[in-house]
Amino acid sequence: MNNSKTTTLKGINTRLAHAGHDPRSFHGFVNPPVVHASTVLFPDAATIESANQKYTYGTHGTPTTDALAAAIDELEGSAGTLILPSGLAAVALPFLSILSAGDHALVVDSVYGPTRRFCNDTLRRYGIEVTYYDPLIGSGIEPLMRPNTKLVFTEAPGSNTFEIQDIQAIAQVAHAHGALVAMDNTWATPLYFKALDHGVDMTIHAATKYLAGHSDVLLGTASANEAAWPELLATYTALGMCGSPDDSYTTLRGLRSLGVRLQHHQLSALKIARALEGLPGVARVLHPALESFAGHELWKRDFGGSTGLFSIVLDVTDISRRRSKAHAFLDALEIFGLGYSWGGYESLAVHANLSDRTVAMPPKEGPVIRLQIGLEDVEDLMVDIERGLNAARAA
Repeated sequence: MNNSKTTTLKGINTRLAHAGHDPRSFHGFVNPPVVHASTVLFPDAATIESANQKYTYGTHGTPTTDALAAAIDELEGSAGTLILPSGLAAVALPFLSILSAGDHALVVDSVYGPTRRFCNDTLRRYGIEVTYYDPLIGSGIEPLMRPNTKLVFTEAPGSNTFEIQDIQAIAQVAHAHGALVAMDNTWATPLYFKALDHGVDMTIHAATKYLAGHSDVLLGTASANEAAWPELLATYTALGMCGSPDDSYTTLRGLRSLGVRLQHHQLSALKIARALEGLPGVARVLHPALESFAGHELWKRDFGGSTGLFSIVLDVTDISRRRSKAHAFLDALEIFGLGYSWGGYESLAVHANLSDRTVAMPPKEGPVIRLQIGLEDVEDLMVDIERGLNAARAA
């Protein structure tokens, strides 16, 4: 891409519209081509022996994946970005890049469920020890650091319960002990939180979600600063975990509208979250941008905005009835779909399973319902939520 052109563009939506491609490099076409490739031909034997050309094999990147990587680099301020086949693959890459048998990792207890499964099953099978820590620990993480702690994994806000971590304080402690810091930053995207500016070494996105934005892509990105980039790239190359050109192209197309989509998600979700506070049947609303949220001040200090994902805690004091009440709420919904993932144009709801927590325990008031607020009209979504709440009370 033509960096001399794009680096002069200041506004985020302008940058999103132009990042990652120079039309002049492909005959003036606005969008980069979708390059399907495994084999790449070399002009002569000397070149193939030295591998001295930009593209050498499909798993090492194509013009399509490079266009997306360049756009993410511009948003993140990273030394490099890798395109992977899913968000979970992107999560796994820093662990596999940094850790060896006998090493120790610290992982936030409010982490994405599949990340925990990867740590508990795969990492421990290879002799890597994992300790889960309280998401609110901040600089208090220091006593948990060991001589063999090589990686601290963060996620903010936390999955399902949206705890805000003091990333700067954690990174300062980790670096003082010679450890690197990785962050799953899918919720905020680089528009609302630039992780590398806060001391993170590797930042991860499930591009499946907001970056692609239309519930039709599986893709992940992993970006790194100069210190972490060589190991990240080497492991990626060794594993061949490359994202597809079609999904890369679709994600790059979704990136163009990310700014305006996030603004709509943010405004709609906040309006709904505020309306739900104090509503009968709702014990608590877990949304970092609400003044009532425990981590609100930290969110306000570090984040440039909020997105469309938050949770509500149903008011169900009888433990034996929590599951049936949650199911009644979900089954009454007509606009909200019942399904995993988020970040698409459609609203979704799911009963959050928090049974795997070890130190960041679930809310005591009742079951947690995670809501993804899509692009529908707020008034229609509120009617649907109230329909669910009425059904839960009647169950």
